[in-house]
Amino acid sequence: MVKKLKRLVGNAALLLGFLLTGNCSGQNQPVDALPPTRTNTPSSKAMSTHLTAENLVRDIVDHPAFTGFGDKLLPWDDNSPYYATRLAKVGSLMPYHGHVRPEVVLSAVNHLIDEASGGKTIFYDFYSAQQKQQDASKQQTGLFFYRGTPGAPFAIVCPGGGFSYVGSLHEGFPLAQQISSSNLNAFVIRYRIGSEQSATEDLAAAIAYIFRNAEKLGVSTRDYSLWGGSAGARMAGNIALSGVAAFGGGSLPKPATAVIAYTGQSTYSAAFPPTFITVAANDGIASVKTVERRVESLKAAGVEVVYRRYLTAGHGFGTGKGTDAEGWMEEAIRFWKKHIKN
Repeated sequence: MVKKLKRLVGNAALLLGFLLTGNCSGQNQPVDALPPTRTNTPSSKAMSTHLTAENLVRDIVDHPAFTGFGDKLLPWDDNSPYYATRLAKVGSLMPYHGHVRPEVVLSAVNHLIDEASGGKTIFYDFYSAQQKQQDASKQQTGLFFYRGTPGAPFAIVCPGGGFSYVGSLHEGFPLAQQISSSNLNAFVIRYRIGSEQSATEDLAAAIAYIFRNAEKLGVSTRDYSLWGGSAGARMAGNIALSGVAAFGGGSLPKPATAVIAYTGQSTYSAAFPPTFITVAANDGIASVKTVERRVESLKAAGVEVVYRRYLTAGHGFGTGKGTDAEGWMEEAIRFWKKHIKN
């Protein structure tokens, strides 16, 4: 009985040694000789994981590539009611937009994931922490960056959404991705909703931020371009008409070109930059007659205008993929490049 008890005690001591050393041979092993713990491997893998149509809206917010600003990719100030929506139905988040194609949205979002996993900064605050403290609504703002050739001019893309949401997923990121693939730099602005005035002030502040930080960002400030759809086109049109300083951005040049898609804004002047305008004949929100009166007024004022009217693309067609407006982006990029001085 005593021998049996000693064996049990000995086995228990041996087991305790296994647990303390992690050494199944029962021999002592220096701690620094153990295989290294690679705590960064799971997070690195998660950082580069692409999203698919089967993922949920919540997965954009929670993705490691978007830590700290994931909600700003989404349209609303509060997107929680949509968190359980599959990305296959991402168009349901943007009621004023048509022809939202999940594969186009996912390509543009996954591009940002690739950039972030490669160590590049993809999101910039253009308001300071103090400015955000003074005005809590500015917490929702920022710039997403799609890099082109270093030192090339930049565009700012202003998505629409009736100033009730910001449709970057459909009308911002995919456009910026296409611009960057043409070797130009593109930013997508997340602006304050609720007011055309405050949204345009955000655009002016973003232009000023890029000018101040152009060297750090790796962009040229010459011959920049403003792009907008619907409400976002109003923001671009406001700067094209009145300039950056009129909205608090300081004494900076107007854009070299404006690209304006499907908006009923009618303002114009002889000081407008060269402008590319597009709309669809069956647009149920922006009046085609108003758009065409503006085109004619700009031309009569001596402004260079390229106008493209499509038949069935509807309102908020984004890049136009899968509609009769497909290809308009290529034309608009060529128009901008024509006005970039070497």
